[in-house]
Amino acid sequence: MKSVKTTAKRFASLAFLSLSMSGILMTGCDNGQPEDSEKIAEDQNEERFDDRKSEKDAEFLVKAAAINMEEIELGELAQQKGTLQEVKDLGKMMVDEHTAALDELKQLAEEKAISLPGSLTEDGQDAYDRLNEKSGKDFNEKYCDMMIRGHKDAIDKFEKAASDADDPDIRNWASSMLPSLRTHLEHSRIAEEKCKAMK
Repeated sequence: MKSVKTTAKRFASLAFLSLSMSGILMTGCDNGQPEDSEKIAEDQNEERFDDRKSEKDAEFLVKAAAINMEEIELGELAQQKGTLQEVKDLGKMMVDEHTAALDELKQLAEEKAISLPGSLTEDGQDAYDRLNEKSGKDFNEKYCDMMIRGHKDAIDKFEKAASDADDPDIRNWASSMLPSLRTHLEHSRIAEEKCKAMK
């Protein structure tokens, strides 16, 4: 009889663990407040990890998720509102490649039991709203400028993680993303030159 109770307790524990893990990647999806999504993920990671090194690794993955989600949303907007083919093409590349990167990141975060934001951050939503206000040539130039500044910042963050992250898997993933980020920066600069040349 004791073994039955023990088994039941184990099943209950496993069920709770499964529910907890299922929420790791969905944090903030239902609250309708993008600014809370990142904060909730960070708070959960602070509670989960005791040492500062693991917490810093988790912070990087949270920021990386925010970057990827912002680039996807802005890329979709560029495909809709861009009036230059190079801008539309740049937007498509951002959507395709940052979606793939986000999928990899979600898998890595799940393996490490790290919570990620489930929606755009407040900063990401503000960037989307600012870009969405533009149209025509102004939109093209603003999008390219955002991509250049955003990818410079992302490269800095990923270079730091590639050398300083405590977890070797996180270091390797950050390093593996750098060639694509540098390519994105170069394509953004090329598109910007096309925008400037357009009358």
